[in-house]
Amino acid sequence: MKILVLNCGSASVKWGLFADGVSVDGGLIDRVTNHAQALRELMFEFDPSGLDAVGHRVVHGGLRFTTPTLLDDHVVEAVTKLVPLAPLHNPLNLLGIQLMRQQLPDVPQVAVFDTAFHRTLGPAQATYAIDIEVAQENGIARYGFHGTSHAYVSRRTAALLGKDPADANVITLHLGNGASACAVRGGLSVATSMGLSPLEGLVMGTRSGDIDPAVVFHLHRHAGMGFDAIEDLLNQRSGLKGLCGDNDMREVLRRRAEGDERAALAFDVYCARVTEYVGAYYALLGRVDAVTFTAGVGENAAPVRAAVLAGLERMGITVDPAHNEASDRGERLISPDGSEVAVCVVPTDEECEIATQTSDLLTRTQ
Repeated sequence: MKILVLNCGSASVKWGLFADGVSVDGGLIDRVTNHAQALRELMFEFDPSGLDAVGHRVVHGGLRFTTPTLLDDHVVEAVTKLVPLAPLHNPLNLLGIQLMRQQLPDVPQVAVFDTAFHRTLGPAQATYAIDIEVAQENGIARYGFHGTSHAYVSRRTAALLGKDPADANVITLHLGNGASACAVRGGLSVATSMGLSPLEGLVMGTRSGDIDPAVVFHLHRHAGMGFDAIEDLLNQRSGLKGLCGDNDMREVLRRRAEGDERAALAFDVYCARVTEYVGAYYALLGRVDAVTFTAGVGENAAPVRAAVLAGLERMGITVDPAHNEASDRGERLISPDGSEVAVCVVPTDEECEIATQTSDLLTRTQ
């Protein structure tokens, strides 16, 4: 089965071509400012003949979409209605869907939802403490995101440790322009940092992450900001960018090394928030086999990994400086030999996960 996977992120467009589950081609368009142009360029990068399906990453599936789903006009309309819950991502996902449906009208298109992996959250983790009838009437709950990444990385971490995923407890840290943490017990998501939308949780490239809800009311009442302006502030002009003017961790690290105080503050705030979630998820899981870093920052920024886990030695979590700073790529351990808790770097492969789920759906429906 030949499957094209399209993953339109907030700052990148990734694609992969898979034949019978094996990657045969792929690419990344990074630091994207014009997604429509990037997608048009993508059409010249591969041969579409013989495609059996296109698998699309879709960030928010709401309560309705909890499994991979064949796309038609009704599904596209339903996904469009979820845009307010993922304003940075669902429009970009829909843009890719629209283009591919136009260019390849006879090829089945499948949506794989980031929220699906987190449907195993228990009520205590998925429920917000607001009026329960208001929440139910308006679909307000913790959905969680980056599910394809957390699913893939937690399984690969178990394999790296020589464990069955059903026997492994893993804290996965997806740190990119978007960032989230996940507690995975026995292969199932039991807690995650993103919530109703991808805005909650860790500090990100342009998103604030966790914030006192009263900040919204204060900005509206005392600063005279409209709700659209506040939403733009928290999604587009916060996080690393809001703190120091750069949303790219590579630039933050460069400026920090040169003594830039704002970059240093941004780095410290970013890492401190991740540390807090590692501690919380350790307490929730009770036993942790590994803490695993993934995505652009998690895979490549050794100073971030070291800072996030500094001071957690009494929890059995330590980083070997030589292993951490080595130029190795691929799946690897960066903790000292014999550590109580393994610290891992596992490159995520959301495209592979999407291709697998797309193939499984088509096989079931044929």
